[in-house]
This record gives sequence, structure tokens and C-alpha cells, in this order.
Amino acid sequence: MHRKVLAVLLTISAAGAAAAESYLFTNGNLLTMSGDALVDGEVLVQGERIVAVGEVPDVAEDNLTVIDMAGGYLMPGLAEMHAHVPQPGRDGAYTEDVLFLWAAHGITTARGMLGHATHLALREDLRAHRTFGPRLITSGPSFNGNSVSGPEQAASMVREQHAAGFDFLKIHPGLTLSEYRAMAETARELGMPFAGHIPVDVGLIRALELGKASIDHTDGFVHALVPELTPATPGFGSGFGVGLVDKVDLERLPPLVDATRRAGTWIVPTETLLENFAGDLDEMLGRPEVRFIPPELLARYERAISGRENDDAASRLLELRRIITLALHEGGVELLLGSDSPQVFNVPGFSIHRELQSMVAAGLSPLEAIAIGTVSPARFFGMENEFGRIAPGLAADLVLLGGNPLEDIRNTSGIRGVMVRGRWLGEKERQAGLAGIAQRYAE
Repeated sequence: MHRKVLAVLLTISAAGAAAAESYLFTNGNLLTMSGDALVDGEVLVQGERIVAVGEVPDVAEDNLTVIDMAGGYLMPGLAEMHAHVPQPGRDGAYTEDVLFLWAAHGITTARGMLGHATHLALREDLRAHRTFGPRLITSGPSFNGNSVSGPEQAASMVREQHAAGFDFLKIHPGLTLSEYRAMAETARELGMPFAGHIPVDVGLIRALELGKASIDHTDGFVHALVPELTPATPGFGSGFGVGLVDKVDLERLPPLVDATRRAGTWIVPTETLLENFAGDLDEMLGRPEVRFIPPELLARYERAISGRENDDAASRLLELRRIITLALHEGGVELLLGSDSPQVFNVPGFSIHRELQSMVAAGLSPLEAIAIGTVSPARFFGMENEFGRIAPGLAADLVLLGGNPLEDIRNTSGIRGVMVRGRWLGEKERQAGLAGIAQRYAE
């Protein structure tokens, strides 16, 4: 590991060793997410927990760090609800880099969408602060057309992942209806959620009927909007239905929204991923966060995008997806914030703030966009009493901003410091860690 990054992580670990260390946030504005407005007051943190908000009792000063917010804005930490965690051991320092990049950009919870056995130990290391980064909620290895060979094997795979201790199941394309049904029924028996893609043999309506916890990438909706769709329909096999955009009937959207709401299925749009595939390669290569992409990974991203930028059908797909996202939101379907990072030009940490901007561009207010990245993930996991708001008793997952995010959602990127369950990453340490990662990738 680069010595600058190592020094930052050692400093954070040393801070974590102080069991009763206290922090007082003062002289700023609080976006507690318990209401719809900013409030005045202070926040007292002891150990991993918020112990007081508003009027704060006196605290012994010998173990108290006072953080002057200087008129800034304190909000709860964000969740990356479609994360891809590198494998510890195999990916070496890159795993630690990704975890740091998430945390340094205010992500204090990550839902790992492509799990591996090594992630179970990593989950515990993060929980115990042996590794610095967001709390991890992880799937097991993917259920897909290559990993599943029949209904019995699908059911067995569910039982194995449940016994291993994974938090949920990840679904990729390729499952037959019978395999998917066996997976879903076994998962329901064991009380294990499943989430991800919609296999084409299953379709949106059956996936909703079989109890999917979340549909990621808003998968399956474009296909469901096409009347009399069959595998022979031109564009049927195109990615995310890009080849079907001219065939959709938007009058079919309201019943799909109603069915999704009734099923209680949540949606993770991951708009930034689709925007990148439709985007301009030169613009993406010019983004400041490109310096945080390892060179070999950047070359893969360039190959993935080359020849696809500014495709007219992809642009129309983006507009259609914005319509779908807003209809789902206005129709009472729960949304979750997720950017699919690290993925094609979605740099960990940076991309979640681009995703917030995409949600506002789709029609959500800044407050609504922030909610789907804070309080909504906590409700999705049944962890409302653990994180998602600034309130006494909750985990001290906090992000200090320089500007008001309710006035301009882009202000969520103006981070002055981050607290991850009581571990404070100030701006000096944050910038040192970022600089170390960028320097190593430039070598």
C-alpha cells in the first residue's frame, strides 16, 4: 500500500482504538432527515453513537474533539445501494482504495451486489473497525445462466448461501422461469431477500409476483412497456431494452407502477451507469475523478465505451428511463440510491453524487434525492434505529458539507469531512488519502 494511504488508515485506526472518544459538532446547520427542513443545534458523538442533538449536555473536555462546522451543513451518511466490492486478497490494495473512496465521499453503507466468500470476513472487519470503510451488507455469488443448472441446483445454492451467512441473493440474467421460481420459493422459506436483474424468461410481472426485494437498473420495465413482445421482436435481446425504445406504449406504465407498489418491490435506477454508456468518451476521460481509476481498469472502460458514445437510441432510452423513474416515485414506489460503482466510469464515491444529480434531473427534489440515499436504505434493511438520520442512539454516520444541498444538490460533493460510525475523517486526512491513491495510479 502507498505510504500516504497507509498513514491515513493507521491514523483512523488509532482514533478507533479510543473507545470513549467524543466529538462535538457545533456552529452549523443540521439536515437530520427527521423532518423536511434544516435545524440549528449541535451534535454530540460518543464512541460509535450519536448521543445528543440540539441542546448538548456538558462533556468532559479531556477526550472531546470539537469540530467547528463554520456554518456548514451536517447530514447523515449516504448509502451506495448497488456497490461492487473487490475481493480482499485477490485485488490487494484496490479493495482498500475502493472502501476509502466510498467513505471519503460520504458513503457509510454499501450494499455489495456481487458477493464472494471473502466478503463475509470483510463485513466483520469493517464492523469491528479493523478495516476502514462503510458498513457492508453483501449478497452471495451471482445466480445466473452459468452458475445455475436447474431448479434443484438453484434451491441448493440458496440454502448454501443462507448457511454461509450472506445477507441476500443476487440475480443476474440467464435463469429460466423454473430455476427462478425454485430460487424464489426457497428464499422465501428461509426468509432471505433476493435482488438484481430480471431474467427475460421471467419478466417483470412474474418477478414482482415472486417477491423480489429490489429491481436494480430499473430492469425489465422497458420490455414490459412493449405490447405483444416476443423473443422474435427486433431489439428483444438489447441491453436494458435500448433496441425497444421506439416500440414502448407509455399507457402501459401506470399499471406497472401500481403492480410494483403493491408488490412492495423497491427500485434502484443506477442512472449514471446508463448515462455513461450513452455519454461522450472524451468528456468522461476529462472528469477529475479519472485519476482514481487504475490504468488497466481505465483501458477496459475505454474499450467498453468506444464506438457507443452519443448513440441516438441510447439517448432516447435515457429520456424514457427518466419518465419511468419519476412515474415510479410519484406512484408511491420506493426508490433507493445506487450508482453501480466501481463500474464503467463510475468511480467509487464520485458516482453517488452524480446519481443524486440524476435523480433531481428526473424530477425528484434535492430532499427527496437525499432521502433515497439515507432514510430509505435504513427502512429497506429494517435498520431505522441504526442509521439514516441524525438522531440520538443512531450510528454516528455523518457528512459535513460546505454548501446547502437543499438549494443545490451538487453541494453534496463539497465535503469537508466524514464520520463513519464514530471515526472522523477530517479534510486534511481525507485529502491525503485521496492524493495517495491518485499518486499510486499515476506511477
